Amino acid sequence: MIYAVKRIDLKKEWKHLYSPSAGKVEVVDVPEFLFVMVDGTACAGELPAESREFQDAVTALYGISYTLKFLSKGREGGAVDYPVMGLEGLWWTDSGDFDFAHGARWYWTLMIMQPPHITPAMFAEALRALEGKKKNPATRSLRLERLREGLCMQTMHIGPYSEEPRTMEKMKSFAETNGYIYRGRHHEIYIGDPRRAKPEKLRTILRQPVERKP
Repeated sequence: MIYAVKRIDLKKEWKHLYSPSAGKVEVVDVPEFLFVMVDGTACAGELPAESREFQDAVTALYGISYTLKFLSKGREGGAVDYPVMGLEGLWWTDSGDFDFAHGARWYWTLMIMQPPHITPAMFAEALRALEGKKKNPATRSLRLERLREGLCMQTMHIGPYSEEPRTMEKMKSFAETNGYIYRGRHHEIYIGDPRRAKPEKLRTILRQPVERKP
């Protein structure tokens, strides 16, 4: 028997959250989404490309995401196919802030959004399949979790990560002018594969949860 396959595209469905304009800061309401996540740390001055822990985490996240996609597409009587979403990251320090000039340890949560029909049982099955392949220490730390950020500011940064402070200053200025204060963790959404794109062509959505000044 041939089963029909439903096709969805989260990036198109949530285009206003994943295709912001460059040079323009927008205020958006980010609903609850489902993610596969993994946590890690980086020493002061350590770049992600230099961190084995970071690279293992990225490999594990894409591995589980594609395994879930194939499980979803192969289900009998409820098959769903979809493009795998891109890498995202939450960043903070011991103080809870995000500051490029900060000289201490960084903390990060890397994550990839999953369609809402992905269940804990499907995740467990995909995790078992992934663990049976090439060994990766990050695989055992993967988790399925929901995140709602609510009211946020966001914009598209184009260029090297080292130039993000310039864009972040625009966001801070926008917040001060429009009566917002920061809350929560700095959020980056990497468009394309940051491991392959040239620095000047990197596209990164910078998102920051905010609230109105009391």
